[in-house]
Amino acid sequence: MRAITYSAFGPAAEALSLTEVETPTAKAGEVLVRLHLSGVNPSDVKARAGGRPGVPKPPFPQIIPHSDGAGVIEAVGAGVPPSRVGERVWIWNGQWQRPFGTCAEYIALPAAQAVPLGDHSFETGASLGIPALTAAHCVFGGGSVEGKTLLVSGGGGSVGFMAVQLAKWAGARVIATASAGPSADQAQAAGADLVLDHRSPTLAEDILQATSGNLIYRAIECEFGANIDTLATVMAPCGTIAAYGSAVNMAPTLPFGPLLFKAITIDIALIYILPAPERAVAIDHIHRALAEGALTARVHKTYELEDTAKAHEAVEAAHRYGAILVKTA
Repeated sequence: MRAITYSAFGPAAEALSLTEVETPTAKAGEVLVRLHLSGVNPSDVKARAGGRPGVPKPPFPQIIPHSDGAGVIEAVGAGVPPSRVGERVWIWNGQWQRPFGTCAEYIALPAAQAVPLGDHSFETGASLGIPALTAAHCVFGGGSVEGKTLLVSGGGGSVGFMAVQLAKWAGARVIATASAGPSADQAQAAGADLVLDHRSPTLAEDILQATSGNLIYRAIECEFGANIDTLATVMAPCGTIAAYGSAVNMAPTLPFGPLLFKAITIDIALIYILPAPERAVAIDHIHRALAEGALTARVHKTYELEDTAKAHEAVEAAHRYGAILVKTA
């Protein structure tokens, strides 16, 4: 089968190669999926570039990148119902702690990691995975948000866009932050009740003015370190900060006093290791929102398999408004 591989860290154009590799087979408990599309996430790009602290070389001799994707089950291993053959599915954790991900014509992986897609498009399926699961867990990880006020930072980004949609679908009032311009427009299009400029020097005051002084029940946070002082001001007592990123400041100093006297919960989300029961809850929310037309995925651009390096470069360049996908079929 055709696949994109790399064996050493480096720039996308240098590290990634279009290669012929052996088509995998479905072992016991696994399914073999013929992939139509592969989704490229920032974590895939950082992994290929060698951007993870303490990882001096790739963990496997040859890696097929990407964790997200969508396709059709072509074969099943022992213990998997044969009725799953022909099922349209979306993939999660395709390349997490294993060498071969979704940037190939086929992938064999545990059956639970191939989730029924139903009649939704492969574009939608390949755009779920990391962004949708992160959004769903960060929004619903503490239970119902109906009637609550949520703050979603980065509301125009991949996770934020879905988090806004899911929170509104669930009956929350949503205040989003974003850069002025297209990002803010995307957050508004997702359904945010109000979008504020994340660069505002008075962001905490802006948020409290928008809520008439009412504090935030739950925050979905993409830049924890950069925003923790604002969050300490605007969070309600016993509120939760569901943080899934902190790229600008990976070693923040916490204002412990304000957080302590509000008994704030800091819930750091790493979707790759989400326990099975919590993942099942997130998947259920995603599927119900999709079924009701309340969750849509945006695709910024789709690349041919041989142009995967350009897809990685597009993710690195940022300023995109939707998923970056690669055609694998």
